[in-house]
Amino acid sequence: MNNYEEMIRLGRAFTQFEDDEDYRSDQQLQKPQPPLAKAPMRGQATPLPRDFDALEMNRDFLSLLCGRESHRVFTQSGLTLLQLSFLLWATQGVKSVRGKRYATLRTVPSGGARHAFETYLLVQRVEGLESGIYHYLPMTHALEQLTAAGEDLPQTVTDALCGQAWAAKADVVFCWSLVPYRAEWRYGPFSHRIVLMDMGHVGENLYLACEALRLGTCGVGAFDRKALDTLFELDGQEEYTIYVAPVGAVDQADKPAELAFYDDILSQEP
Repeated sequence: MNNYEEMIRLGRAFTQFEDDEDYRSDQQLQKPQPPLAKAPMRGQATPLPRDFDALEMNRDFLSLLCGRESHRVFTQSGLTLLQLSFLLWATQGVKSVRGKRYATLRTVPSGGARHAFETYLLVQRVEGLESGIYHYLPMTHALEQLTAAGEDLPQTVTDALCGQAWAAKADVVFCWSLVPYRAEWRYGPFSHRIVLMDMGHVGENLYLACEALRLGTCGVGAFDRKALDTLFELDGQEEYTIYVAPVGAVDQADKPAELAFYDDILSQEP
């Protein structure tokens, strides 16, 4: 068995993990609970607007489900700060805190309400925000800027997404990290299976929220994790990048160009 076959086998094994009646999680052992969210990384943050009723959006759920699709062609016309605020709230917004800061109830479901993710943004064109790298603070619904971007941000995006140049034309790139111990504290060896399901909930909410705002997104699994971890100042062990989704304004006139992506894929099939 070669190394890749072994990796595949191990990857499959954790989705098949069997219950062990002797196992006790750190929660059951009454070890201290990890924080509900990451502490601010900088001293200042920008509060985000919450007047979502002012947004022009499609509120018909059936049409959102039927219209949801991946977009890889963007007009580069930019997002408003209120649009970005809505997307952040729709994917990780805190609705309430339960108990003595035991759990957050958010706009997405999560096993045990652990919500083991942090949100980072590569911002290129958002009204009212300087181009740069940002971290979302869900407990206060605010953004903190980590780094101001230079003119090379589009190339940084392309390189970090393994040469996918289309993503560099997005107005903002959503990047989520996993803080594994938030889930491990409660679920131990079961946690990694659960967080994959939870990440799907987050990604689908972004898709539906984008469709409501007539924006486009595309979930991306091919990225240079170490490069993104470095951009977001993550240690790569206790926190690391797990999922990416470029977001931008779209135009139905670009539909032929969208279909060309799939035609290229089909042409490469054996």
